[in-house]
Amino acid sequence: MAIEPSTRKRATSKRANRVTIAMVAREAGVSVPTVSKVLNGRDAVGPETRRRVQDALSSTGYQRRARSEPRKVGLVDFVITELDTAWACELLRGAEQEAYRLGTRLVLTVTHDRQANPREWLSALASRPTDGVVLVASSTRHVAATRLRTIEAPFVVIDQFGGYDHDIPTIGATNWAGGFAATEHLIGLGHRRIGVITGPDDVRCSLERLDGYRAALRRAGLPVDERLVRQGDFYAEGGRRGAAALLDLPDPPTAVFAGSDQQAAGVYEEMRGRGLRVPDDLSVVGFDDTEVCEWMFPRLTTVRQPLAQMAVLAVRNVLEPAHPALRLELSTSLVVRESTSPPRRRR
Repeated sequence: MAIEPSTRKRATSKRANRVTIAMVAREAGVSVPTVSKVLNGRDAVGPETRRRVQDALSSTGYQRRARSEPRKVGLVDFVITELDTAWACELLRGAEQEAYRLGTRLVLTVTHDRQANPREWLSALASRPTDGVVLVASSTRHVAATRLRTIEAPFVVIDQFGGYDHDIPTIGATNWAGGFAATEHLIGLGHRRIGVITGPDDVRCSLERLDGYRAALRRAGLPVDERLVRQGDFYAEGGRRGAAALLDLPDPPTAVFAGSDQQAAGVYEEMRGRGLRVPDDLSVVGFDDTEVCEWMFPRLTTVRQPLAQMAVLAVRNVLEPAHPALRLELSTSLVVRESTSPPRRRR
């Protein structure tokens, strides 16, 4: 059936005249995320900038597309920085199991932050249909947050490291409580000189675990000796370096709280190299409760954060967004195994 010329002209004109957010941004002299913030009523835009955007919206005749129930494509994007750690595998396992239960497939993107430009994978993400995005926080989290606001799909950040704006939906864990519980356990065993090996000092979860450590010492009336605080990187090598520095002190600690299970493994390695034993010469507590804890000898006492459950809830929230919370923190808990004991008297 032939289309009437007038009808064809109206359809062509409608496509040609459709105003995009990018066109509004150019008109106002601002970025696309800034226009998006104004459209969504967010506060993080100055009055003068907001006025320019509103004038550009009016002058260009921008019309927001009516929201209708999107058609499901059966895909959820899971974006993570790396897969060569036990905690990453736990997150992926939980996400895959929940996606399968809900009848969808998981699309995995590994960003390798040290090499990849986040704009590349975010642009690829925005260029194809998806039912939702689960992003594991990374060193590119601030760039990611800005760009994610422009993706027209539900998204949740598994906020391992902290630092996202309050309007970004996140799922994390109670890191302060975990650091407190680990240190309190060692104090309860009779330890008075307790070292700590943190993660990077610009990562919120690391600082929260350190604050929990300090709070437990203060509550017990013990001094906070900053010589017993060593910065790590959450990897085994950081744990090994931190343990070496602590054990070289004139009065070394009798126990160490390592900020991750991987760092605890590094402490074990340094101990073996010195002919020392866990827990006879040094009690060790980790953080995460990944499978590696059961393989270590002796088995590692650690703080459990429910990594798989965090990923389950993230996938569930993007596929079934009933009442999404902007920030959800799951409880941590102490898992006591054989790597801790009362301190042995030193000769």
